Amino acid sequence: MTSTAPILEVRNLSVLLGGRRGFLRKTVLPVQAVKEVSLDLHEGEILALVGESGSGKTTLGRTILGLQRESAGEIRLDGVRVDGQAPEAARRARRAIQYVHQDAGAALDPWWSIGRTLAEGLLIHGLKDKAERMRRVVEMLSAVGLDPVSARRYPHEFSGGQLRRVALARILLLQPRVLILDEPTSGLDMSVRATVLNLLLELRKQFSLTYLFISHDLSVVERLSDRVAIMHLGRIVEMGTSKTVFAAPTHSYTRTLLAAAPRLDGPRVASVEQTALLRARQRA
Repeated sequence: MTSTAPILEVRNLSVLLGGRRGFLRKTVLPVQAVKEVSLDLHEGEILALVGESGSGKTTLGRTILGLQRESAGEIRLDGVRVDGQAPEAARRARRAIQYVHQDAGAALDPWWSIGRTLAEGLLIHGLKDKAERMRRVVEMLSAVGLDPVSARRYPHEFSGGQLRRVALARILLLQPRVLILDEPTSGLDMSVRATVLNLLLELRKQFSLTYLFISHDLSVVERLSDRVAIMHLGRIVEMGTSKTVFAAPTHSYTRTLLAAAPRLDGPRVASVEQTALLRARQRA
């Protein structure tokens, strides 16, 4: 169920990349990575942002978070404008929005234990009591399905799927409302992907989360998302409910994407991963 007023509003957002001197003092011409994009994100929903590599979906996600400066347009969080700020100020203003990267391990210090890494975020945000920090760390590790003894382990001791869980625990400790998930299942095998996606559905319910789900995996998007936005060459060319977009796409690019999706004898066939995800979705 979505609320009437959106948590996040994006209006006519554009982003220019480049336009400076690069290697060997050659001028790098500006590229409009995002072109006049508008979207709303409502509490509790999963909005999937879909497109091929280079379509601008990751740049859009980074701009919404505040890691990339917009060149035009508005971003509102709970009705308050948060655009037009330098990256550091933008991240402070948008603390309720957090970003889960594709490469979960790259965001972790290999020389720090997982417990120390997770507790550091709480310390930075003002929690001085060490015992309370560790209590929250252990509690969050359990929430994402990891044994509390994981706090004493190091990143290289975890599998790819476990690192995704660590990344989620780290973000959830900051009590966000909106998660931007950038290809959260990339590089995982089928069974692990299903586990991670089921976990995302469970965490959404447990922590009242809202997801902007960036992906190119149409089979997952179809079963996970409430709404879908199709992005091509920096623009959103089609948006609608997941059911409508997949059943009756209106844009030629959307039809091309769907036609290129893996099929067996015509209609898309649900894999074991997809079936497990669908069942979890029905339970949530």
